[in-house]
Amino acid sequence: MPHTEMFTLGRSNAGLDREAPTALHSQVSDAIRSFIVSGRWPPHHQLKSEPELAVDLGVSRGTLRRAISTLIEEGLLKQVHGKGTFVTETLLEPAVAQKLSTLSEDFASQGVVLDTTVRESGLRVPPLHVARLLHVPVTEMVFRIERVRRTGSTPIALLHNYVRSDLAPGIDSVDFTATTLFGALEGRFGLSIGNARRTFSALAASPEVAEALAIDEGAPVLYLEQLTFTAEGTPLEYSDVWINSSELRVVTMLARR
Repeated sequence: MPHTEMFTLGRSNAGLDREAPTALHSQVSDAIRSFIVSGRWPPHHQLKSEPELAVDLGVSRGTLRRAISTLIEEGLLKQVHGKGTFVTETLLEPAVAQKLSTLSEDFASQGVVLDTTVRESGLRVPPLHVARLLHVPVTEMVFRIERVRRTGSTPIALLHNYVRSDLAPGIDSVDFTATTLFGALEGRFGLSIGNARRTFSALAASPEVAEALAIDEGAPVLYLEQLTFTAEGTPLEYSDVWINSSELRVVTMLARR
């Protein structure tokens, strides 16, 4: 759908605040992301040209380019040479629109309780690519937690999660052996979790993953990368998950129409 058929993204509904501590380019990417994850800008929607969009927002083209580059890196936008910038199919295609739930929530719905071992947790400086995805300065600390999920004595998943601690102050004091990450973010910190982008891959287990999951090094594992957003479209949490594919299969139900 061409951008002329969509509502105008202007300064008022973008919600930009030049007095806020958040960088202006991050506010622009947050505003555009919120239109995408809410469905107001559907897959294949074409954005206005950079000059037009910069004028609408009241920002420089350099600021707009940084915001768009972030969303391209996240997989929400793509640029086609000679044609323009478009919303991708990654997040909102009906074939992959599913309820956002965690492993523990999925198992609980089937009456299976998972045991959790917290291997490490605390405030850490994240890897560069995680800082960029979460829209935090590269030197800013975030909450990192490393856990192993088990059914009985069998490890089924290794999880590394990074959470923006500025959105959940005090999260490093939560006992995550007794509560889920999403449960704490929603219940204790009052955050509204909106959408997530998940990517699945097949990998060979590294020494760390093999040790955590009690499998042979090089054994096949299912790798899940996830970036979770608030309902307003702000990046909240990034996770790496390695699943013991000999113990757990991921089943997806799809509708043709």
